[in-house]
Amino acid sequence: MNNLHDIRKANFELTAMRRNKIFMTLLLTVLISAAGCKKFTDIQAPTTSLTGANVYASDATAIAVLTGIYANWSGSDPGATLGSIPSLTLYAGLSADELTLYSGNSDQTATAYYTNALTGAPTNYGVAHWSILYSYIFQCNDAIVGLNASNSLTPVVKKQLLGEAKFIRAFCYFYLVNLYGDVPLALTPDPKVNNALSRAPTAQVYAQIIADLRAAQKLLSPNFLDGTLLKTSQDRVRPSSWSATALLARAYLYNKNWAGADSAATTVINNSDNFNLSNLNNTFLRASLGNKEAIWQLQPVTSGDVTNTLDASVFLISSAGPMQAGDFGAYVSSNLLASFEPGDGRLTSWIDTITVSGTTYYFPFKYKVGPNNPNYPLSPPVTEHLMMLRLGEQYLIRAEARARQNNVGGAQLDLNAIRNRAGLANTVASDGPNLLTAILHEREVEFFAELGQRWLDLKRTGAVDSVMSIVTPQKGGAWRVYQQLYPIPSSDIQSDPKLVQNNGY
Repeated sequence: MNNLHDIRKANFELTAMRRNKIFMTLLLTVLISAAGCKKFTDIQAPTTSLTGANVYASDATAIAVLTGIYANWSGSDPGATLGSIPSLTLYAGLSADELTLYSGNSDQTATAYYTNALTGAPTNYGVAHWSILYSYIFQCNDAIVGLNASNSLTPVVKKQLLGEAKFIRAFCYFYLVNLYGDVPLALTPDPKVNNALSRAPTAQVYAQIIADLRAAQKLLSPNFLDGTLLKTSQDRVRPSSWSATALLARAYLYNKNWAGADSAATTVINNSDNFNLSNLNNTFLRASLGNKEAIWQLQPVTSGDVTNTLDASVFLISSAGPMQAGDFGAYVSSNLLASFEPGDGRLTSWIDTITVSGTTYYFPFKYKVGPNNPNYPLSPPVTEHLMMLRLGEQYLIRAEARARQNNVGGAQLDLNAIRNRAGLANTVASDGPNLLTAILHEREVEFFAELGQRWLDLKRTGAVDSVMSIVTPQKGGAWRVYQQLYPIPSSDIQSDPKLVQNNGY
């Protein structure tokens, strides 16, 4: 790593020393961190006292296994902790056309993502998502085995945790298959089995994702639960059956099952008692503050900081300019700015500006509680939770699914719900092809800086070559079609003869 990355990582680690570990024990944190550092083929089944058979002997310790994953995601600085789920917002955003990397940022990994020049070399930390996502999958596999074998857990707790493990496994595989293409399908904690896996076809991986989510729908509670899994909560930080249905709608869409995507999204949208579109300024608030847009969020695990979500610390630029007060130097690109229509409220509610020495920087402002926002004091109240799944996506999933089924009127209604919320007039698109173009545009301005959605959309819709062949040279790189998939770590290729590198690397 270069000096900048080391400094950010060191600062993050120092800050972490004073964090209140709301969700998990110190030992569990260490175990998860250690698992994330190992190669895919090296990760063994956990054997310590906290993750052995006895961890599933009591509700509290069993709950801690899954809770630790959420806490790790929420507490992972997207700019310092490569491979974490939140880091996809930054790094996949740099891969696409939605973010510009400040010229003063010399971070080699960020530059590699930004110029679409990743390699599988051990010194290129752009391959970290592979190892980290698999570490979470192995934790879920171990949990599924341990939970099924346990006879001492409260039945409703056991059922919920099994649902969460299957849901998280599906969530991780969704990103693996979209970042890397065909990937090994590990469904057991047995290292002997996992070390001999070859890459499974994408269709087989999606079949497993869908199977896990269907199982999770039945296992997860329809209620929003607190940390004990025995009481309801006003917040939405544990996955519910609605989370599984929402992710299933996305999986169906990506798998081109239009009817399935339509049906699953409709199930969520029709639950108006729990879900409604929030106004733009409330969209990323925690659910307990009345934000019914939230389907699933991550609770902050920080205490005594000036930020609720670490996304805010990465993106909010201070009056001193980029990279002067802890931000990462990644701001909204001119390509994204040009995509907003006149009068689009998202341009003013979800993007902020700062002018330094005559240069105006536009940066993501979906999360507003951060160190560079003077409206929030040290140790502000927790008003924002990191959004993982939200209702706005369900409307645009259903709009696209309906357009592809030639349900023009239905697609228009869903698209207009999102446009009207942003202060825009109804769409003028009146046929299938034009509606699909309009929906992809709407996704671009709705989901920027949200877990890499733009990067995945470009690839799944076949637009990546036409867009990136123009954008990558603007960023200082040279676009090649193979760059739409990230490389597998070369160390794993060398360790497992059955693994084959993606073409071009």
